[in-house]
Amino acid sequence: MRIDEQPRTRWVDQATFRRRPDLRLGTRSHRVDRADSVTGDRISVRHTVRTSTAEYSLLLNAPEWLGRRGVGEALRDAVAELRAIDLTYGPVRPESLVSRLRRGEISPESYSPLADLVDRCAAMRAATDGWFDAWAVPGGFDPGGLLGGWAVERAAARLRAAGIHDYAVLTGADLVVRGHAAHGGPWRVAVHHPTDQRRAPLVLEMTAGAVGTSGVTGRHGHVVDPHTGEPADQLTAATVIGPDLAVADAYATALYAAGPAGLAWFRTGSDYRVLFAHRR
Repeated sequence: MRIDEQPRTRWVDQATFRRRPDLRLGTRSHRVDRADSVTGDRISVRHTVRTSTAEYSLLLNAPEWLGRRGVGEALRDAVAELRAIDLTYGPVRPESLVSRLRRGEISPESYSPLADLVDRCAAMRAATDGWFDAWAVPGGFDPGGLLGGWAVERAAARLRAAGIHDYAVLTGADLVVRGHAAHGGPWRVAVHHPTDQRRAPLVLEMTAGAVGTSGVTGRHGHVVDPHTGEPADQLTAATVIGPDLAVADAYATALYAAGPAGLAWFRTGSDYRVLFAHRR
């Protein structure tokens, strides 16, 4: 085993790894069915929720002092945040804040979360030399490249505010983890190749971090080159790991669009690393 440059993430040698992963990312088996249990001084909860655009799996390992009622309230609060973002910020909804912003009916400063979302998009446009550009899409501003990760991070913040600091939240091929799994150790995450399931997965042990992926929808052209407006076609998929899922998602989207040229963003010293970036 070796310690990766990224803090709180250990990359495990597949040849010596004999434990069953807690989570599998990039396969259909990542789905988690609802099951509650109390183990020692922990309350473990697994719950799946669907919105109009995504499915989320939440795994919580809460302190016993919080009680089942407290854990239930924290879970409802996190789920409510995911649903609210789907309803309030989805660019395909005519009356969402994003749609109203595109029509010039409101400004970003009208709502502080909207301002944060716009600021994050602007920051990622600068960080990726314009390859992530929420304004270079048909119809105007569209934060879709990082909206899902932003939603997960906001839901995770609700969990922490309620006193839950050991959790995992999965959606599609994306993941956020913090703290420890039910067995008391780091979350053991098997990250499968986004497009080639015959390859052995990368195995990570994580106590904090996120994995974001772009290019696994099976729809050619779902990411466009913001400089030309043409569908991106250099990579089959891009997966990025780092501290924040919204940023990792945006980097993955930009890398998918830019191709190998985008690898320059992840030189030594960056908090974000590339797991997969394979040519088409």
